[in-house]
Amino acid sequence: MITIKSKREIDIMREAGKLVALAHEYLKKQIKPGISTKRLDQMAEKFILKHGATPSFKGYNDYPAAICTSVNEVVVHGIPSKDVILKEGDIIAIDIGVYYKGYHGDGAWTYPVGKISDADKKLLQITKESLYEGIKQAVNGNRVSDISAAIENFIKQYGYGIVEEFTGHGIGQNLHEQPFVPNFGKPGRGAILKPGMTICIEPMINRGNKQIEILADNWTTVTKDKSNSAHFEHMIAIKEDGYEILTEL
Repeated sequence: MITIKSKREIDIMREAGKLVALAHEYLKKQIKPGISTKRLDQMAEKFILKHGATPSFKGYNDYPAAICTSVNEVVVHGIPSKDVILKEGDIIAIDIGVYYKGYHGDGAWTYPVGKISDADKKLLQITKESLYEGIKQAVNGNRVSDISAAIENFIKQYGYGIVEEFTGHGIGQNLHEQPFVPNFGKPGRGAILKPGMTICIEPMINRGNKQIEILADNWTTVTKDKSNSAHFEHMIAIKEDGYEILTEL
């Protein structure tokens, strides 16, 4: 069931989204060669707790950390570890969820570690642009797959692989709600977008092909061809006259 949020609920989710954005701004400054992903996780959890929220991900289906830290060929759900030390030229996707006053906020961004290759710069730029192409379609009266088609059509021209096994999603009192929002598909399908709906749009794009595999920990998801992958996500509220991005400052 798709839930329609009241103004009061969206006001709370706006606060949750702002905290996600603030946490990203804070962590972005800590990303440099030599830091472990475990240290980033510890800093994120402390930051979230200090601001009166709790990490959405910790304990979710037994996930062991506050954030996801996905380095290079890791697509999503990279588990922070003291053994994963960032080095010059890496890229890292950080996914942050917060639970605040009974509602979740969720947002991901992929960052360079020091100086990265031109190919990875392009991957990050195109994936980010595809997110905003999808967001443009998140308006009253459109259908969910209008978002999906916009992302796919934008990415297709660059020959990148679009991950199909993971999608965007509704969000609210639960971290994952209906509708699910794929990053591929034909337009004009799925639920009609209505004011009060809150969704996360999150393209996961590989420099190589779309094939992925999940490692033995049942979380860490990597590209099969070991190509690098990027992940960008915003939480959106559908409005009468368009949309509002809730996870930006």
